[in-house]
Amino acid sequence: EVQLQASGGGLVQAGGSLRLSCVVSGVTFDDHDIGWFRQAPGKEREGVSCIRPSGGNIYYADSFDGRFTISSDNAANTVYLHMSSLNPEDTAVYYCAARWGWGGVDLCSPRIYNGGYWGKGTLVTVSS
Repeated sequence: EVQLQASGGGLVQAGGSLRLSCVVSGVTFDDHDIGWFRQAPGKEREGVSCIRPSGGNIYYADSFDGRFTISSDNAANTVYLHMSSLNPEDTAVYYCAARWGWGGVDLCSPRIYNGGYWGKGTLVTVSS
C-alpha cells in the first residue's frame, strides 16, 4: 500500500518558520518525484515545490523560491519543506504527493500529480 504521511503543520506567527515532513512508503523512492502542494481556503490547489530525490533536481514555483526550501533524506524516504518568512497568505493545507519520475521535475502541478499518489494534508496557519 502506498502511503505519504505529511506532518509538521501548525500555528505560527507571521515571519516565523516551519518544517514539513513527508514520509513515503510503498513505492521505490528513487523512481519517483515528490511534490509539495497547498490549498488555501476558497482557492485551487497549487504547486509549491518538487524534487527528484534520485538526482537532486529541484523545482520551485515562482512565488516560493527564496522562502521555501525542499530537500530529501533518501535513506529515510522522506522529503522536507522548510518554510520561512511565513505570512498569513501562506495559510493553507499542505499536501505531499508522488508520481513516477518521467519528464522534468518542473512538471510540478496538481494535474500532473493526479496520476500519482497523494497523502492527507497538514494544516499550516499563519497568524498576523
